[in-house]
Amino acid sequence: MPVLARPAGDIYYQITGDTGPALLLTHGYGATSAMFGPNLVALSARHRVLTWDLRGHGRSEYPADAAHYSAANALADMTALVAELGVDQAVIGGHSLGGFLSLDFALTFPQRVSALLLIGTGPGYRNDAARDDWNRRAHATAARLTERGLAGLGGSDELHSGEHREATGLIHAATDTLTQRDAHVIDGLPSIAVPTLVVVGANDKPFLGAADYMAGKIPGARKLVIPDAGHAPNVSQPELFNAEVTRFLDDLDGRAARP
Repeated sequence: MPVLARPAGDIYYQITGDTGPALLLTHGYGATSAMFGPNLVALSARHRVLTWDLRGHGRSEYPADAAHYSAANALADMTALVAELGVDQAVIGGHSLGGFLSLDFALTFPQRVSALLLIGTGPGYRNDAARDDWNRRAHATAARLTERGLAGLGGSDELHSGEHREATGLIHAATDTLTQRDAHVIDGLPSIAVPTLVVVGANDKPFLGAADYMAGKIPGARKLVIPDAGHAPNVSQPELFNAEVTRFLDDLDGRAARP
């Protein structure tokens, strides 16, 4: 099992595909890299795809210190993973929390990002009250997991409690990785200067408006609505998702090949 040693706790990762441009995919809160299983064969046909488990999730380490679960540590992990691929740049993509971290990564390390793939993602909040409400829900998730263990994770296409060793890591991730502290991501959207594909499920009502907003604020971004899909369209409609994302990646390759 490949493990990348990290100061805040080692992380599990997997590279699928032998050749082609690099694609780093980050799962959402409560899921694991296994959520991209239905997509790896298609996406790795012409790309090297690195998937990984966020700290406190799946097969990564579950440190006891809550400070190890900061978003800053997650961004540092992503930097190390891109380096593990032996490249200076990669397509950075993610689902939900993983998409938000991908946006943050693109704003923090723009020189390392060749394109963005945002799946079921929101850009955070400019309004303090809305952000406080989000954080209350994150802390409520932590409280539910504290009370019920992994049974409190809930159900969704991408969530499977059996993929986690115990609930402690998810509790810390809810209160430290998932919570938001300011508006720097949403405010930074107009400065993103790489090709961006915003993917959302047609039935994912909480994120439809967010997808519209990001597609309107990120210069040149394209929005893709997957029919008959919820929060994880790559899981519920993998064939359509794979075809459209492969087309997006092929377009990037075509641009890179042109003088």
